[in-house]
Amino acid sequence: MRVTFTERELDIMAVLWEHGPCTAAEVRSLLADDLAHNTVLTMLRILEEKGYVGHAEEGRAHRFHALVAREEAGTSAFGRLVDAVFGGSAEALLTHFVRDRRLSREELQRIRDVLDERLSHPDAPPHRVVSPRRSPPRAKGEHKPARGERP
Repeated sequence: MRVTFTERELDIMAVLWEHGPCTAAEVRSLLADDLAHNTVLTMLRILEEKGYVGHAEEGRAHRFHALVAREEAGTSAFGRLVDAVFGGSAEALLTHFVRDRRLSREELQRIRDVLDERLSHPDAPPHRVVSPRRSPPRAKGEHKPARGERP
């Protein structure tokens, strides 16, 4: 199944992947943009209709959880990016990425290590990189960091 998300859907999925099952209010509090509760709830219901999110009843609220793994979505998004922006060339994407001056020396070294490993063992299955989990949902009234600001 090819998984596709709008930008807003991806923001919501990122919350569920990073924080686990959440109510609509918790998702709303963890989003960088200030959206109405009904907007978040509508987006969660759309994701549920698409089969990307499920829910369990918790009193009067629903606790939503991801049904699609981050890796599956990443693979699909990566393929779309390569096709749409780089004409189907993963080499062009990687070249562009590596030339990006925002990469630190340490990040470039880790990329080099992955490439060296792949060249040494071309038939080995690729390794999955797991993103670190972020902090748990904030308490009501707690400061909500602006986009790009660390919590």
